[in-house]
Amino acid sequence: MSRGMMGLGLSIANLGYHYAAWRHPDMPAGGNMDFRHYVHCAKLAEQGGFDAIFLADSAAVRDLDNPAIAREMEHQIVKHEPVALLAALSAVTKHVGLVPTVSTTYNDPFNLTRWLTSLDHMSGGRAGANLVTGFSIDEARNFGLDAVLGSDHRHERAIEFVDVMKGLEDSWDDDAFPRDKATGQFWDRAKLHYLNHVGKHFKIRGPLDVARPPQGHLPIFTAGDSENAMEFSARCSDVVYGGQPDIEGARAYYAAIKGRLAKYGRTPDQVKMMPGIMPFVGRTRQEAQDKFDRMQALIEPKLGLGLLAVNNFPDYRGHDIDGPVPDIAAAPGQKSFFSSPLMERMRREGMTIRQLYEAVSGGFWHLGVVGTPAMVADVMEEWFTTGAADGFNIQGPCIPVDTADFVELVIPELQRRGLRPAGYDGSTLRTRLGLPPAPSRYAA
Repeated sequence: MSRGMMGLGLSIANLGYHYAAWRHPDMPAGGNMDFRHYVHCAKLAEQGGFDAIFLADSAAVRDLDNPAIAREMEHQIVKHEPVALLAALSAVTKHVGLVPTVSTTYNDPFNLTRWLTSLDHMSGGRAGANLVTGFSIDEARNFGLDAVLGSDHRHERAIEFVDVMKGLEDSWDDDAFPRDKATGQFWDRAKLHYLNHVGKHFKIRGPLDVARPPQGHLPIFTAGDSENAMEFSARCSDVVYGGQPDIEGARAYYAAIKGRLAKYGRTPDQVKMMPGIMPFVGRTRQEAQDKFDRMQALIEPKLGLGLLAVNNFPDYRGHDIDGPVPDIAAAPGQKSFFSSPLMERMRREGMTIRQLYEAVSGGFWHLGVVGTPAMVADVMEEWFTTGAADGFNIQGPCIPVDTADFVELVIPELQRRGLRPAGYDGSTLRTRLGLPPAPSRYAA
């Protein structure tokens, strides 16, 4: 992505972001664990000129203890570990960036930096890292904890984690390896650096046993709208993945992150805001609506009610799903749902329970668009040009079915408008995202 171009990532959530994606007649129901499925998706991303593919992750099978959540009807429960999967995909792609989601709470910075730096070398400078701090009790239990650590603790650890990670990336100067066969010298001791980090959370000597990554420092992706999350993004992130359902909320989030940068000595162009968007695209408005309606019809009520429960809505089992949403108070200690944009929409439109869970499953509690290529491009252009986004992560309802529609129909429209390049420019993910170079802390 050259300066002035809209960034574009493809977020691959196994078979798609729609919860009934696996039931689509053209989808491979077992694609979660089928490497060929991901090869197809990655090559489709390259065909469309995407800057990166993005793999979400949580190291747990969540919410099995809650009978209101019908996890047995969801396809995203089993998945590949993202760094391993992207390492394999690096061998069958040439240009597209590779961004795994990795936890700063449940990983050690030495091991994680080792894995990601290796991925950057294997891919020729195409790796990134989406850093998350973890919010799931199920994930905490998989790492020996009885409760999720507090937000302050997790984000404090994450900040130190990033500092250690960048220090380890700088273990070797870029020219530390003369590999001189005549003299027998493979590497230069003067160009090796011990980190010797001693902090509150980590004590790491170093150096890393992998040469400095081709990008210098891998681009860091983050997300989250809590105060701690936004401070972490402003301090450490290169790309922020947002989830706002309307342009007003997106502009406010955009300004909230960019407005924090100065106190960390950073400029607005150093952080790219790339919210998620779920597009249903058709050659006509009716064709797009038919695709959307077909997906919505695949949502079983048990699944729909479970989606509401997992998103902090009350348990509506036993109520008429085609009746109005009951006024049920949140359980003690449960995050309030009444102030969410979706609840505001529910009250405004007088939704039924069915319509509410269809809105959640359809992805439109984030940004969603149902329309022609021009209609989708209009929304993206307005967000891009009016301070709501620097780019987008495409959350395809069914991957690769709907992603193929986006590549065939929307990408040419964005290119026609001068919002996307005709091909790949720049050899690394950092270059394509328009991010500044990342010199070593030891550079003269």
